Amino acid sequence: MDLTALATTNPDHWRRAACIRTLTLDAVAAANSGHSGMPMGMADVATILFANHMSFDASKPDWPNRDRFILSAGHGSMLLYSLLYLTGSPDMTLEQVKNFRQLGAITAGHPEYGHAMGIETTTGPLGQGIANAVGFAMAEEFLRAKWGKKVIDHYTYCIAGDGCLMEGISQEAIALAGRQELSRLIVMWDDNGITIDGKVSIADRTDQKARFAASGWDVFECDGHDPVAIDAALTAAKASPRPAMIACKTHIALGHAAQDTAKGHGALTDAKQLQAAKEAYGWPHGPFEIPAELKSWWEGVGAKGRSAREEWETRFALLSDAKQAEFTRAFARELPKKLSATIKALKKQHSEAAPKVATRQASQMALEVINPILGEHLGGSADLTGSNNTDTAGLGVFGPEDRKGRHVHYGIREHGMAAAMNGMALHGGVRPYGGTFMVFTDYARPAMRLSSLMGLPVTYVMTHDSIGLGEDGPTHQPVEHLAMLRATPNLLVMRPADAVETAEAWEVALMQKTTPSVLALSRQALPTVRKTHTPKNMVAQGAYVLAEAEGKRQAILLATGSEVAIAMAARDLLQAEGIGTRVVSMPCWEIFEETDEAYRKRVLPAGPVRVAVEAAIRFGWDRWLYGERGKREKSGFVGMHGFGASAPAGDLYTHFGITAEAVAAKVKSLL
Repeated sequence: MDLTALATTNPDHWRRAACIRTLTLDAVAAANSGHSGMPMGMADVATILFANHMSFDASKPDWPNRDRFILSAGHGSMLLYSLLYLTGSPDMTLEQVKNFRQLGAITAGHPEYGHAMGIETTTGPLGQGIANAVGFAMAEEFLRAKWGKKVIDHYTYCIAGDGCLMEGISQEAIALAGRQELSRLIVMWDDNGITIDGKVSIADRTDQKARFAASGWDVFECDGHDPVAIDAALTAAKASPRPAMIACKTHIALGHAAQDTAKGHGALTDAKQLQAAKEAYGWPHGPFEIPAELKSWWEGVGAKGRSAREEWETRFALLSDAKQAEFTRAFARELPKKLSATIKALKKQHSEAAPKVATRQASQMALEVINPILGEHLGGSADLTGSNNTDTAGLGVFGPEDRKGRHVHYGIREHGMAAAMNGMALHGGVRPYGGTFMVFTDYARPAMRLSSLMGLPVTYVMTHDSIGLGEDGPTHQPVEHLAMLRATPNLLVMRPADAVETAEAWEVALMQKTTPSVLALSRQALPTVRKTHTPKNMVAQGAYVLAEAEGKRQAILLATGSEVAIAMAARDLLQAEGIGTRVVSMPCWEIFEETDEAYRKRVLPAGPVRVAVEAAIRFGWDRWLYGERGKREKSGFVGMHGFGASAPAGDLYTHFGITAEAVAAKVKSLL
């Protein structure tokens, strides 16, 4: 690669891109940690993208109609931090850049959503960003149809590397985007042929351009160091009627001794080599020093979208007061005022009618009253719509044929679905929910973890939540999944016992602004256990006394979901023998743990024997059995101790000893 030719052919562009390269080298050297090569290689592409194509206003990075920029190759975070600092983003100071990867700095090793405006999503786990970008583009399509082009009309740009495209989630994402014909989605592939272990060819020979084309994308290519070619490719991609991929042929760690090598991927910290690279760039300035005229040019790039933003604000102000309020409410994640009263009315109806229904069906019953009120609620299923019950009357199907449709056919793509929902939530103006079988949280888990890490109010409708699904057998019967999900910070795991608790769980999920929720729902029909209407949302307490002991309280039964009815039947057996038994329904451990100790003490007082009942493994239950004033020798568990089996649900509960009789016997053995 002839750097002299690059520098002399387009000298102004060369110096502007060198700002990104040198800031990257200096920040990584100061931290003695990081990834230099990708920002150095993609600096030309990023410079042309931001200068000539991105519509954004650095002074107001959260403007709703801005173009979104997703750095899927998140290890190259200094590319993003450099761009934010250079364009004048208010959060990204030079001091923050100097403190790259240090404790308390917003310049984390990988971009972290919420650390600074302009960081649209947390990336680093490869492939997540490109899948998020699909969700951003889907949200844009939906909102453009809903509000019109004068309110929402923008692009989603994504830089992805070979690592992003090797991860399996990328295929789920690009196939979904191709089917959805997301014409405002543009992915720039950093085609440098290098990974950590060496050349890409040691592990992969995929023709990425053919792969994208086969998935329904338009494919373009360019020399990733030629500003004229880059600009032409972006211009063509923006005019494409389908999602567009631009293969940008680049040199990793351009201009450094480690260029085009695996070493160039990581931290380039050798002082002599760093200085030699700067000399190759024709850069005589000190560490972190950006000449005033270059910083001024970059700040001009950051300011060029101000007029577009102001024009948008003028158009927005011409909307009716009601439309402005509705738009603002949705982006603020506020709920319509009538929703709470509607859910209360549904609860009252269930308590009086006492239906025996699966909680997956009860979930659909809740959605039937929620979706007409919550116009930004966008649902879907990973090819299990009839099993997850995520669709409701009149919702319509979201797709190229109907952008106002509100139910998405994600296909058999649990991971891609979860990551796309993260992108929708990050875009704003949309509240996503999606369903699959609970055992397939295994497939969705990396994106679910990022929902929790980023604090996104995504709702995961996970049905077939136990051995109660029956004949599909142990491959489909989740036994360890509740424990796995409960171990995840900032995630509400709600396992409702009946139709009433299911309605309450939906309300709790929708009340969240910075926490995702899992609704663990049964396949099998469950009796109504809440037969007395209470306006108060009891799931919002986390746990509560469902049935009080008659006579002296000698035992407390703790249960969730489908096992609450078993606990109630066990209570009848014990009370018949004069053993006073309280039943505590525990639909959401996480909420209960956060309630004040006085309330927890009222629900779980010291003294009585405690037995937990759940068709899952015991892991985690000891917190409630002999924590919270309980005693190990006075506690027991009735549930699963291994994997399930293939048989009708009733036979399985008997076979594994999860019965009212077994619970009563366990209590008596501990008295």
